[in-house]
Amino acid sequence: MRQRLTIILTFVVIIGALVILNTITYVKEEQLPDSEVVPNRSTYHSGPTGTRALHDFLSESGYKVMRWRDAPEKLLGETGESVATFVVIGSTRLPFSEEQLQALRQWIARGGCFVLIDREPIQAGMSDWSITALATEFPAFETDPADATQMTENVTPAAPVQPTGLTHNVSTILPSRFASRIMINPATKKEEDAKKEEVTEDHVFEDFEDEPPPPPPAVIAESDKAATVSYAPVVHIADKSGALLVDYLYGRGRVLLLSDPYIVTNTGIRANDNLQLAINVLTTHDGLIAFDEYHQGRGITRNAFASYFSGTPVLAIAAQIVLLVLLVLWTNARRFGRPLPLPYVDRRSSLEFVASMAELQERSRAFDLAIENIYARTRRVLARYAGVDYNSPRSEIAARVAARSNIDAHQLETLMRQCEDTINGEPIHWRQAIDLVKRLRAVERKLGLRMRTRDARQAAENI
Repeated sequence: MRQRLTIILTFVVIIGALVILNTITYVKEEQLPDSEVVPNRSTYHSGPTGTRALHDFLSESGYKVMRWRDAPEKLLGETGESVATFVVIGSTRLPFSEEQLQALRQWIARGGCFVLIDREPIQAGMSDWSITALATEFPAFETDPADATQMTENVTPAAPVQPTGLTHNVSTILPSRFASRIMINPATKKEEDAKKEEVTEDHVFEDFEDEPPPPPPAVIAESDKAATVSYAPVVHIADKSGALLVDYLYGRGRVLLLSDPYIVTNTGIRANDNLQLAINVLTTHDGLIAFDEYHQGRGITRNAFASYFSGTPVLAIAAQIVLLVLLVLWTNARRFGRPLPLPYVDRRSSLEFVASMAELQERSRAFDLAIENIYARTRRVLARYAGVDYNSPRSEIAARVAARSNIDAHQLETLMRQCEDTINGEPIHWRQAIDLVKRLRAVERKLGLRMRTRDARQAAENI
């Protein structure tokens, strides 16, 4: 049992040392301030570059919104059937892979609405036109995204270029000075052939029999009384530098491009009609609005334990404990050297025999035996002190001891006689036995008789 207790205590001490070591060496990640150079456009983020205000407003206003934390491939499954609008805001922390872009194209072609709000929007072959973004100014590290005045310095509000559903109730919007401008040009012959091959390889219209359905009218020419259909991207808001809001059709779906995330951030959404424009853009299709959080680094963590303790030293401590347990299990009953005999340890106390004999003598009331054990040793040291033989008469021993000390010879002889009478069978009470032992010890102390080395060691161990 003592050996097991030692192992348990050792194990507890090691775990405690690991906890202390990990706690001391753990360095909490410092929260960096928001910056337009490295923004955080997540709907979980309440900072100036985040979009939590927009998400919470839509949710509290009765719109169906959710945070999409799965890969885009899930849009093609049962979960994606309920999603009407898929929203990607800003430059994502995780890039889109080619497989994810292909899945996104298939989902849009089946009738989904894709909203991309970024200064450098990805195209991924979703339009037959050449759509590029031209940046007018780049943010610096010292730019404060929380300062609306600094973000919109020398910026002229932009107005809708035509009345459409996306510009309903929108008078002007106020973008940031870092907003890019969308340029639309006809695609070259080489680009058209490449896009046709890409569409053929992706089979994005495989559910629409052989050909995609004709898109609905996008622009109504005001000069003609008869409505004419335009398949080109439609510009809704622009200024003299270029377009800010553009949309175009893709299969049965629709793609909307807004060239400045500042318009929907927590800081910029309150300026002019930015909020109204965000509502119009995100509610174009009735149904569930899904904000992409997967590419913002907020993907679903399958391990709840790891997710809960992420960013703390608990995971490192748990890994070290598991490693320690595996090491103990692997080394259990495993010999790393030649076999050695176990050391023999005498577990009996040096006074165990004396204590046992004393208890037996007390129970049997054999006080004569107790006196005999003590008196025999005292008589031996007295004879040695007197310089006579052990078997010498007690009167001679008492006289010689008295001659060399200040002890009365008659009292010493009387004490020796009483002890010998008790040993020879004279009845005695336990109080009398204790009195005789005290008197014998007093004689030894007066004479300065030293105890034997063994007795001294036993006395020291018993203390």
